[in-house]
Amino acid sequence: MTTHGKRGTALAVLLAAAALGAPAPSAQAVTGPAESGTGHAFTARLDIGAGSKACSATLIAPQWLATAASCFADDPAASVRIPAGAPRLRTTATIGRTDLTTTAGVVRDVVQLVPRDDRDLVLARLSAPVTGIGLPGIATGAPAKDAAVSVTGYGRTKDEWAPLKLHGETFQVDQVDATDFAVHGATGAAVCAGDSGAPVFTSAGLLGIASRSDQGGCFGTDAAQTSTHAVVTRTDDIAGWVRSTVESAPFADFNGDGAEDTAVGDPKATVGGDAEAGAVHVVYGGGKGTAQLDQSLDSVPGDAEAGDRFGFALATVDYNKDGYTDLVVSSPYEDAGSVADVGMVSVLYGSPAGLGKGRGADNYAQGEGNGSLKEAGKEKGDTLGYSLAAGITRDNEPYVVIGDPGEDVGSVADAGSVVYVHGTTNVFLSQGGGLPGSPEAGDRLGTSVAADRTNIVVGVPGEDIGDKADAGGFAVLTHNLGLNQKPIVRAGVDQDSDKISGGAEKGDAFGQSVAIVPKGTGDDSVIAVGAPGESIMATDGTTNVANAGAVYTIDFPGDRDWSQLKVIHQDQPNVAGGIETGDRFGEAVAALNLAPGKAAPSWSDLQLAVGVPGESQGTTAGAGSVQTFSLLTAPGDHNDVLYAGWNKVPGTPGANQHMGQVIALSPTHLDIGMPNGPHSGGAVYQVPWSNVTSYTTNADADGTVTVLRPGTGGIPSGGKAFGSAVR
Repeated sequence: MTTHGKRGTALAVLLAAAALGAPAPSAQAVTGPAESGTGHAFTARLDIGAGSKACSATLIAPQWLATAASCFADDPAASVRIPAGAPRLRTTATIGRTDLTTTAGVVRDVVQLVPRDDRDLVLARLSAPVTGIGLPGIATGAPAKDAAVSVTGYGRTKDEWAPLKLHGETFQVDQVDATDFAVHGATGAAVCAGDSGAPVFTSAGLLGIASRSDQGGCFGTDAAQTSTHAVVTRTDDIAGWVRSTVESAPFADFNGDGAEDTAVGDPKATVGGDAEAGAVHVVYGGGKGTAQLDQSLDSVPGDAEAGDRFGFALATVDYNKDGYTDLVVSSPYEDAGSVADVGMVSVLYGSPAGLGKGRGADNYAQGEGNGSLKEAGKEKGDTLGYSLAAGITRDNEPYVVIGDPGEDVGSVADAGSVVYVHGTTNVFLSQGGGLPGSPEAGDRLGTSVAADRTNIVVGVPGEDIGDKADAGGFAVLTHNLGLNQKPIVRAGVDQDSDKISGGAEKGDAFGQSVAIVPKGTGDDSVIAVGAPGESIMATDGTTNVANAGAVYTIDFPGDRDWSQLKVIHQDQPNVAGGIETGDRFGEAVAALNLAPGKAAPSWSDLQLAVGVPGESQGTTAGAGSVQTFSLLTAPGDHNDVLYAGWNKVPGTPGANQHMGQVIALSPTHLDIGMPNGPHSGGAVYQVPWSNVTSYTTNADADGTVTVLRPGTGGIPSGGKAFGSAVR
């Protein structure tokens, strides 16, 4: 890199985050004047390692910052290369608080680092989005020589080690190089310690971030050093990489190494001679090995007992917001003393060594802990944990939604309930107790649950609508709490609603499966609801095909009422397959926004997978299949199908393998659980998205399907129903 003007030795040292141990434990900034307004509130202050370091950063997307990789390096003078994944030291970002003595703005945890290898730059994902702050945008062209650029930061000033206000000043560009450009203070200002990662910008957007400086005139700098020259890491030339990174969906990373991990439930696994005690197998990405989790381990609550079915349902969330994905595991058939099948749910925390190797697990069971669970009675067949959902709300609060479909409500057997765990407490939700409707025997509310950062969906497939038994329904709530400290209800929906096409029929099981996904970066969602018992009238108008199944998609905006988008079934134009008795299309549904950072997602971003476990393939009954659709277009516009022997799914169709009864989605692939064969003990097929989203343009884009199964790839042999749950 070319040098400019008087440098001294300081420029060889990056603006590594300033230690906070001396005069005050707060942030630091550019030697310019304090900012008087909030026009540059996108400038963030980073606290790394509980006060051991401080840096500045830029909010470039609702859930992403850009800053200097050197802030996270152990020895930035030697190298600014850092590993991807969770920060080694806990890092918090204060955003929108230009005066640190106020409570303006928000504080978020930094949970993921995505570094560039060719420059001093890292993108940092936040634990939850930030709203209400204008973003600078990313400039797409380099500044010209002698151009004026602005710098804002929380580093030292001329006379303050730890200023409490954001400072900013104008700098002049000296020279532009391949990955950085040099500047100097146009009015004598300097970039100081603590400004590392600070935004450098013009009206065209963010040009780069402050990397290193001579620090002339900064508090604590030798008075002989008068140079204000600094080096800025460019972002304008990698705007495409920045955009693709901040738009991407996060993946499970239990050990925080930046590689995607997978957890697979085998609830019928034998543990220590106890049949169906259950186990979870973890496959760590990047060749980091595998691990088995079960209740015989000290790190897992409970004891391995016959019939517990540990691993029946799984969900993932970074509950303590440390950057390591945590795993929520249910054992719904766990006995409580002499009371059978009461159920239990555990949160196993991620760590650098993997799941269960760091913080002790949390456990949720009736009669234990706090909140509503503490006061709850234990009843035979409650099956707490039959379904699970988990995540972090838009307001940065972690949550777990636990289905409890066997719960009796008063004297009403199997009416069902849901436990909403948030922060450090929990509440029960049931019909007549926070949910619309009245409890009825066999409703089995909570058979299915789903949630995103804004809304919660609860399926009630056993709901009777008038005289139509098991017609089904679902409820939608927000994470916002009402005066009763329970989530506020937004809707209760069944097929007799004027806003839902068709009508309620006996055995539809509307709500047997539910999924929800954010639509864009705001509070809008799209909901998918399976009705696998739906009878479909064939296009000939004379044949009513029983249990063919259908899926309903619902537009659920954050600021107005909901509406039906479409009904999807296999007797529609350009939809693969055809309706057959017992297909049970919609027995399982899963949805994912592959680009949650996009304000306006495209057809390929919002994906829906539908399980059809009763589908016959030729003369092979019950072979099953999985269909994929875009949530934004007509059903047949972007539909594809997966079954044995098609789209590189291995093998040939097998009778009663019921492909489609277990499906999960990740940013890189679809997971298809195959607990019923063809592999002894079960399997999981991981199908790349390209196999179902690129078929219209390039059939050769199909990727290899990864097969996970007991006895291979480090997974112990002896599985019983491996693939019954996947995350």
